[in-house]
Amino acid sequence: MTDPLFESLVESFQSYIHNPKDIELIKKAYFLSKESHEGQMRKSGDPYITHPVAVAKILAELTAGPATIIAALLHDTVEDTSVTLKDVEKDYGPEIAALVDGVTKIGKLSFNIVASQAENHQKMLLAMAKDIRVILIKIADRLHNVRTLNSMSPEKQYKIASETLDIYAPLAHRLGIFRIKAELEDRSLRYTDPPMYYRVSNMIQTKKTEREASIEHVIEHIKELFVHSKLKDYEIKGRIKNIFSIYKKMVRDNRAFEDIYDLLAVRIIVDKVETCYQALGIIHANFTPIPRRFKDYIAVPKPNMYQSLHTTVLSEDGTLFEVQIRTEEMDHVAEFGVAAHWAYKENKTYSREREQFEIAQKLKWYGELMKMTEDSDETEGSAEEFVGTVKGDILDANVYVFTPKGAVIELPKGATPIDFAYRIHTDIGNKMVGAIVNNRIVTLDYELNTGDIVSVRTNKNSYGPSEDWLKIAKSSHAKHKIKGFLNKLNRDNLIQLGKEQLDREMHAQKVTQTLDDAFVKKFFEKNMISDVESLHLEIGKGIISAKTVVSKALGKEVDKEEFLQRQMEKAARQLTTHSETGVVIEGLSSPQIKLANCCLPIPGDQIIGFVSKTSGIVIHSTFCPNCNQFDENRLIEAFWSSEITRKYPTRIKIIGTTKPTLLTEVVTAVNAHSISIAEVNATNGSNMEMVIKLKVLINDQNTLQSLMVNLRKISDIFQVERDFK
Repeated sequence: MTDPLFESLVESFQSYIHNPKDIELIKKAYFLSKESHEGQMRKSGDPYITHPVAVAKILAELTAGPATIIAALLHDTVEDTSVTLKDVEKDYGPEIAALVDGVTKIGKLSFNIVASQAENHQKMLLAMAKDIRVILIKIADRLHNVRTLNSMSPEKQYKIASETLDIYAPLAHRLGIFRIKAELEDRSLRYTDPPMYYRVSNMIQTKKTEREASIEHVIEHIKELFVHSKLKDYEIKGRIKNIFSIYKKMVRDNRAFEDIYDLLAVRIIVDKVETCYQALGIIHANFTPIPRRFKDYIAVPKPNMYQSLHTTVLSEDGTLFEVQIRTEEMDHVAEFGVAAHWAYKENKTYSREREQFEIAQKLKWYGELMKMTEDSDETEGSAEEFVGTVKGDILDANVYVFTPKGAVIELPKGATPIDFAYRIHTDIGNKMVGAIVNNRIVTLDYELNTGDIVSVRTNKNSYGPSEDWLKIAKSSHAKHKIKGFLNKLNRDNLIQLGKEQLDREMHAQKVTQTLDDAFVKKFFEKNMISDVESLHLEIGKGIISAKTVVSKALGKEVDKEEFLQRQMEKAARQLTTHSETGVVIEGLSSPQIKLANCCLPIPGDQIIGFVSKTSGIVIHSTFCPNCNQFDENRLIEAFWSSEITRKYPTRIKIIGTTKPTLLTEVVTAVNAHSISIAEVNATNGSNMEMVIKLKVLINDQNTLQSLMVNLRKISDIFQVERDFK
C-alpha cells in the first residue's frame, strides 16, 4: 500500500538523491516519525507527521543531503515522543543524532526579545548549533510554522511572528537564503502589524496591472537594446518588491508609499561576469541612471556571498526601476545562499566534516577562518582538524548566557559568574557573594557555557571583591571594575591612616583648632592640595608629614635641617604616587605633568620629560620625532607608576583596500577587544588605498600590540602602525 505523504516527500528529493541505501534510510526515518507521532495533531487539525515532512521538503528545495533530511524528519521525536537520542544514534548514527540534538536544544530556548538583544540571540544560536545544518533545519522548521500560523491564538501568532522577524529572518539573510528570508518577513508582518501589512498589500495591488505593464514595457525595450548590441544568452525577469521591504522603508525611513520610487525591479541574468558589465553599459547608455544608486557587489560581494550589479534608472515614461545584473550561478546563490554551495552531490564521498569544510570555504561572514590557513604549515591538516579550529576560534570565541528574565549576555570564552555580575551592573559585582547556574549553586570560578541561566546572589554587607577575583575574572570589563574598587579601597584606607596620624600629632601638640578646606588652601595649594580629604591622603602616603601640618596650624616653621633631610630622603627613592597621568618624576610629589599630544605615550613606552616654560613637564615617548629637537638641559627622567587604572589615548594608522566594508571590519575588531574609539577618520588615498585613522583609549602597550596584531589579520589591510603628528 502506498503512502501519499511519503511519495510526495520522495518527489521533492528524487532529482538528486538516487542511492537506494539513502532512500531506504529516509523511508525508515519517515515511518519512525509517523509512528512516534501517532495520535498527535497540530493546531490546524492535521496529523503531526505533516510538519516534519514539510520541513524536510523545504530542505529538499535547498538540495540538502540525506542526513539533513533524516534529521528534519526526526527533529521533534526526541522532545515530543518516547524516542531517545540513544535510539536515534543506534539506528541512524552519531552524525544524525548530533543534528537532532542540536535542533532539540535550540527548540527548548525561550527568547525574551528586545531590539538590543536580537543580535546576541542570533550569535548564540550560531554558537550553540556548531553545525550550520542545524540552523538550516531550524529555519525550515520556522518557515513551516509561520505558514500555518492562522490556526494559532492571536497571542501565539504575535509571539512567533515577532521572534521570526527578530531572529530567524535575519539568520536566513545572514546565510544568504533570500527566498526564505522574504517569505518569513512577509508572513510574519501579517501578524505583528496587520493594519500596515494589509495597507501595503492593498497599495501594491491597486496599480498592480499598471506596474506589471510598465515592467513588461521596460523588459521589451531592454531586449531590443540587447539584440541591437548583439548580446546573447540572457534572461530578464521583472518583479514588484516584497511587502516587508516596502514596509521597512515606510516605517524606518518615514516615507510615504508614493515616495518609494524603486518599487519595481528588473533582473537580468547572463552567462558570464564580463557580460554583466557589458549589459550594465547598455542600460546606462539608454536609461538615465540615478546618482549614488550604483553598487558593484560582484567585485565586492556581500558577507553572505551575494553578488550582483545594482543600479537604479529612469525610464522614458518617468518610472524608476532597480536593475539587478548577475550570472546564473550568482542568481542561484542569491536565492539559496550558503545552501547553493552546500548542495548535496551524490557522486562525492560526504561526511559531516566535508560538508562543514565546503560551507566554510564559501561563506564570507565565516571569513576569519580562512586567515587561519594562510600559513602553509597549517593548511596540511585534515578537514576534521580544520573544522575543529573553526569551532574553537570562531563559533566558540564567546559564550552567550541568559539572565533569569531571559536576556542574553555575551561574554568571552572562559568567563565566570564574576564576569557576568559586572556585566549586569558594577554594584552587583561589588556586592556579589555567590552564583546559581541552571538552578545549581556554583563556585565563583565556574566556567560558564552557552545557554546557561545565571543568577547572582548579593549581600549589601559584603566586603567587596578581593585580589583573587582578578585571577578568576576573564573579561577586561570585570577586571577594570575590580581594580577600580580595590584602588578606591586603598585610597580610603590611606585617607583614614593620614587622618589618624594628623589627629595623634594634633593631640600631642595640644592643637584644638579645626582644620578646614580654607586652612588647607592657604598653606598647601602650592602642593596642589585644596581640601582636607586630599591632605589626609597625602599624609597617609607619606608625602606630607603630620608634623608639617601641625606646625602650620601653630604658626611655626619646620626645622630647616629636618626639612632638608626629609627632602633628600624623598629624592633618593622613586615615589610610587602618581598624578592623573600615571607618570612618576623622582623627587617630585605633585609636579604639573602633561602627556604630549604629538606622540600620545602609553604605559609600556619608554618616556622622558621635557620641562617647558608654560605647560610644566611634558611627557614624550623616547621614540617621538620631536625629542631630537629638545634642549638636553631641559630633559628630566620620568617613569610610569606601578599602579595605573586609567586608559590612555593613542593613534593608529591603517592602510588597506577601498573595500566598502573595511571600516566596519576594523571597528568590529576594535570592539572585540573592548577598546573605546574616541575618533575615527577614513579617506581614500592614492593608489586605490583607504587610509583609516583611529584614536583609541588603551590600557597599555601590550593591549595596543594585541589589537594591532589582530587588525593585521584582516585580509584587506596592508599596514597597521602607531600614528604620530
